[in-house]
Amino acid sequence: MANRELTIVNKLGLHARAAAKLVTLASKFESDITIKRGDQEVNAKSIMGVMMLAAAKGVVIDVCVDGKDADEALAEITRLVQNRFGEAE
Repeated sequence: MANRELTIVNKLGLHARAAAKLVTLASKFESDITIKRGDQEVNAKSIMGVMMLAAAKGVVIDVCVDGKDADEALAEITRLVQNRFGEAE
């Protein structure tokens, strides 16, 4: 199992387009991937779950990955978040 705390850095936070990119990326991996924000824990492969987090800019999320491709999945998700989901701001 691998996990990492990540801060949402893009201006609009984890809005629909960013959430869709995250879910699409997470779905490429065999591992179970969950995202926690406070007491809320959701499946990173569920668009509804990810949207329910309502993670605005500056919010810290905890990404937990369990499975044979956990390290690769966590690295790719970290890169996506740190690159602001491919958005300019």
